[in-house]
Amino acid sequence: MKLIECVPNFSEGVNLHIIKQITDEVESVEGVRLLNVDPGKATNRTVVTFVGEPDAVIQAAFLAIKKAGELIDMSKHTGEHPRMGATDVCPLIPIANISMEETAEYAKKLAKRVGEELGIPAYLYEYAQADKSRSNLSVIRAGEYEGFFKKIKLPEWKPDFGPAEFDAKRGATVIGARDFLIAYNVNLNTTSTRRANSIAFDVREAGRMIPDGNGGKINQPGSMKFVKAIGWYIEEYGIAQISMNLTNIEVTPVHIAFDEVCTKAAERGMRVTGSELVGLIPLKSMLDAGKYFLMKQQRSIGVSEKELIKIAIKSMGLDELAPFKPEERIIEYLLKDASQSKLVSMTLTGFADETASESPAPGGGSISAYAGVLGASLATMVANLSSHKKGWDNRWKEFSDWAEKGQQYKDELIKLVDLDTAAFNKIMEGFSLPKATDEEKAARDKAIQDATKYAIEIPFKVMQAAHGSLTVIKAMAEVGNPNSVTDAGVAALCARTAVLGAFMNVKINASGYKDKAFVDAVMEYGTELEQKTIELESEIIAIVNSKISPPTP
Repeated sequence: MKLIECVPNFSEGVNLHIIKQITDEVESVEGVRLLNVDPGKATNRTVVTFVGEPDAVIQAAFLAIKKAGELIDMSKHTGEHPRMGATDVCPLIPIANISMEETAEYAKKLAKRVGEELGIPAYLYEYAQADKSRSNLSVIRAGEYEGFFKKIKLPEWKPDFGPAEFDAKRGATVIGARDFLIAYNVNLNTTSTRRANSIAFDVREAGRMIPDGNGGKINQPGSMKFVKAIGWYIEEYGIAQISMNLTNIEVTPVHIAFDEVCTKAAERGMRVTGSELVGLIPLKSMLDAGKYFLMKQQRSIGVSEKELIKIAIKSMGLDELAPFKPEERIIEYLLKDASQSKLVSMTLTGFADETASESPAPGGGSISAYAGVLGASLATMVANLSSHKKGWDNRWKEFSDWAEKGQQYKDELIKLVDLDTAAFNKIMEGFSLPKATDEEKAARDKAIQDATKYAIEIPFKVMQAAHGSLTVIKAMAEVGNPNSVTDAGVAALCARTAVLGAFMNVKINASGYKDKAFVDAVMEYGTELEQKTIELESEIIAIVNSKISPPTP
């Protein structure tokens, strides 16, 4: 499935009834999922985020732009953020299985409809704009709404689509295709816009103009690449902020932007008190931030996803102005299908009850995967305890690396708990298909075979992950915190159970698969993995017993 994200910015952040009418248009389109609505009173602007298949997203965006033009009167609009129209900007961002070039074509298609069908002057920007002299959003928007009455009459600022007549009520809009962008504000302990701007000029890529010593001026670049920034005062909060757009989060991630603003603020006698995310953020950005701040403390980064996110929130003060709810602000969490993690979302009692019920799934495959989860978790626990052990401070990085590996195995095995049950269900679905005609029989047989192969591959992945976790377990038995050596021993027992149990599922499912070459290869490698696991587990248990055996009298 091709997926694109759309993040239109509407010039209304106060009247929630108007905002709701606009987002209702988005939700009226089948195949589109509304992810986030983020209104700002001081900026009088709402950032809306939705995702879906391209044609559906274009239709939803068109309807939203149309409704915004009906409900918002730009002649009466005021706000801190630069703007030029009821729908100020409407970017499209490629998310899955679609190129930037294709996304740009969809942006052009949307702009054409807006210009021709709605009569709103529409400009293209970023990757959708062929003329690079007018592809930058800030260049297009220069002069803002108030200046566009004259600007639109200039030949070089003729709209890409729509009339070259400025619409006093609806303004103009900018539509384009761009990379993922994070809109991010850093809070300061000052009310001075001028002083906030001085920091913004320090950090933004464009920097500032300074005297050249000869009566002219030269540009002095800021300290961060791919960062746009301005300073402003937010009356709603009673503070000034550095408002940033991070346009390449691989080069300048959010945690680096935060720390750099902290540094520049301190140099100018100010202090950062927290920060604010506008819209959504990728999971990786939050995890990277959590790891960054833990490493600054010389603490293990091999902790859970939940803990990394918590550290990121607290370190950057993302909850200073309002609660930061990861389930509402992280893209992957909003797109998550709860049905794909039904088992691992249960309580321990619920999982046991479901296993004990008359339903055939979850069965031995999912239980084997979860045994592997427990083994990897125990090993990770020993690594984290060792990383934080008093007197071992110089070894924190060594054990942090082991803990991070353990977390990776744990996370992979957690996914496989539900996938194993899903694989079983696919086989059952195949057997339930009709078989009245030759065509139906052929389709049914293919579905069963495809599902059977999948049901072989999933427990085989359990074997590989659980076996891999034994490297962490053995290391923790050998060099980890000696007070936790028995935990490493139990971890080894769990990993052995996971490998041997999963191989049983591989074998029983392989008996129904017709591709002999595939089955032979899987069985040969599986047997080898099983034997290596038994030997490795035996070595680990011997290590554990040597460390816990009572002294001889």
